[in-house]
Amino acid sequence: MVQIQRHDPNYPIRLLDLCDPPNSLYIYGDIQLLNLPMLAIVGSRASSPEGINNARYFGRALSEAGYLVISGLARGIDGAAHWGALGPRQDHPTLAVCGTGLDVVYPREHIGLARAIGRRGLLISELAPGIGPRACNFPRRNRIIAALALGILVIEAAERSGSLITARLGCELGREIFAVPGSIHSPLSKGCHQLIQQGAKLVQSPQDILEDLPKWPKTAFKVI
Repeated sequence: MVQIQRHDPNYPIRLLDLCDPPNSLYIYGDIQLLNLPMLAIVGSRASSPEGINNARYFGRALSEAGYLVISGLARGIDGAAHWGALGPRQDHPTLAVCGTGLDVVYPREHIGLARAIGRRGLLISELAPGIGPRACNFPRRNRIIAALALGILVIEAAERSGSLITARLGCELGREIFAVPGSIHSPLSKGCHQLIQQGAKLVQSPQDILEDLPKWPKTAFKVI
């Protein structure tokens, strides 16, 4: 684990778009990955099987297209997006922004996922080691996700959801916002439908996202 300050050349410049960028970041993994173009995938913790499948599908496709997939290591959509981005051989990177110190994995069932990300990708936090899960720290985590990403994809979100906060902050920062639609009868689709009504792009496939973003070579990172 290393700690970088705001004046460090490795500090992600996109975080400076925030009105309150972190003074420092704790980092575990390949720090050079911070130079890659990033896309965030976020959504409900209480996700449906369809949502999990969609998160894995989009995570893998966007990772294979050369983007570093970011999420928050949470249950549900976040975890599925990370697993999808890692790929079946766990040989692609993904970035987890943590709402705890990096020595405290939350939720505990994601210890294996955190280890897989640390081997091939990157875990970051503005919180010092030893700090456990506190409700006030997850919005702080979400603002980092929003700032790092070129675009934010929301897959399943209730009407009042932290994922919507991430998306709206991303919109304020000028990031592209994408949402996967669902059944009009599903509570988990209401947040995505709100975003679409407010101008987010409705997406049905990874290509719907890729056509709105700068083109990057598929060899943006080296698979070993």
